[in-house]
Amino acid sequence: MTAIVVVGAQWGDEGKGKVVDLYTESADLVVRYAGGPNAGHTLVVGDEKIIVRLIPSGVLRPRARCVMAQGMVIDPGVLVSEIDALEARGHSTQDRLFVSDRAHLILPFHPLIDSLRESAASDGQRIGTTKRGIGPCYEDKAARRGVRAGDLRDLKRLASLVERTLDTWAPTIRALGGVPPTQGAVLADLEPLAARILPLITDTSALVDAAIHKGERIILEGAQGTLLDIDHGTYPFVTSSSAVAGGACVGAGIGPTRIKRVVGLAKAYCTRVGEGPFPTELHDATGERIRKMGGEFGSVTGRPRRTGWLDLPALRYAARVNGLDGIALTKLDVLTGVSDLTVCVAYETPAGQTLDFPIDELATARPVYKRLTPWTESIEGARSLRDLPAAARDYIDLIEKEAGVPIDVVSVGPERDATIVLRAPFG
Repeated sequence: MTAIVVVGAQWGDEGKGKVVDLYTESADLVVRYAGGPNAGHTLVVGDEKIIVRLIPSGVLRPRARCVMAQGMVIDPGVLVSEIDALEARGHSTQDRLFVSDRAHLILPFHPLIDSLRESAASDGQRIGTTKRGIGPCYEDKAARRGVRAGDLRDLKRLASLVERTLDTWAPTIRALGGVPPTQGAVLADLEPLAARILPLITDTSALVDAAIHKGERIILEGAQGTLLDIDHGTYPFVTSSSAVAGGACVGAGIGPTRIKRVVGLAKAYCTRVGEGPFPTELHDATGERIRKMGGEFGSVTGRPRRTGWLDLPALRYAARVNGLDGIALTKLDVLTGVSDLTVCVAYETPAGQTLDFPIDELATARPVYKRLTPWTESIEGARSLRDLPAAARDYIDLIEKEAGVPIDVVSVGPERDATIVLRAPFG
C-alpha cells in the first residue's frame, strides 16, 4: 500500500505541478481529487512549458495512468481542449486517462453566474474567483441538482437535468443583468463533447482501490492550497472544495487507512491571488522583485499574484491540519539576492497578545518578523544541500525546525532537474 498525498500548504500556486511531475517518475497512478479548471499547474521539461488545468500533472510521464476523480468539477470543453493540446505536442492520453462518472460538470451558465456575481459585488465583498464557474457548480452539487459526468451516457436524461438546473439559475442570471442560455444551446455544446469524454468515464473509486490492492504506487494530487480550503482556510475568501489532505479520501473515494504519507508544498515565500487577508504581503520594490523573478502570474488567469514573506505560523497550521510528513520547498532560488530577507514567526493582536496563527483574525493581527542573513550566490545549479550557500542552508533549517516537519525536496529552478531530493516519495 503506497498512496501518498501531495497538498498545497499555503494559498495555492506552490509548485504542485513540478513536484507531482517529479514524483510521477516512480508512480503508477496519479489522481487529481478536488477543484476544477481554476487550478493551473505549470510543467517545464527541457524547452517545453505546459500548463494543465484539469488533467493531473503526471500526464507527461508516459507510463503513469491519470485519474480525474469524483471530488473534481470538470468543464467538458476545457477537458477536450486540454487533451487536444497535449496530443498536438506529442503527449498522448490514449488508454491512460480516466474520468469519474461521479465528477460534476461545469455547464456553460456556471462561469456566467460566477462572472456576474463578481462584477456585481461591492468592494470588500468580492471573493476574487477565477470566474471559471467552480463555485456555482459546487453549489449545484451540494443542492443535489448537479449534472455528473456519468449523465452524459443518457442524452434524454441529460436534457432533463440541464433543464432543471437552468430553471433554478435563470432568475439569478436575469437579476444580475445577464441573459440565461437556452436548454437547447447548452445541449448543443455538450453533445459533441460527450462523444469525446464518454470513453474516458469509469468508476474511478474502484479503479484506485484496485491499484492500491495491487501494491501500485499512487499519488493523490490536490489543487489550490490549505489556506483556501472551504473548511480550514481564510473563510469566506476560499475555494469551494476540500483542498486539504483529508479531501483526498472523499475526493478519490478511498479510506484514510489507504494513505501512507502526506507531503505539503510550500514556496520559500508566500503568494496569494484574489481577495482576502495576507498579513505578510509586500507592497514595495522587494515584493515586485519577487513577483518578477518568480514569474508570479496566474497560470489560469494571468493575474499578478500578491507576494509576501514566508509565514511560518501559517506553515505550522498547514502541517497540523494536513498531518504533514514532509515538505517540498519550492522557488528557493527566487530569494537569491533579496537583501532584506525576512520571515514571519508569530502574530500579535491589537491588545498585545502573542498568537501563533489567528486564522480568523488575520485582518487585524500584526505579523512578528525575524530578519535573516541573505545570500547572493546563484543556486540554480545546486543538486545537493552541500552545493548551497550557508545562508540558504540556514533558511532551510529554520523552516524545518519551525514547521516541525522534515524537508523532502528543495526546488532551485523551474526545470524538472533543478531539484534537490532529500527523501524519495515512496521510500
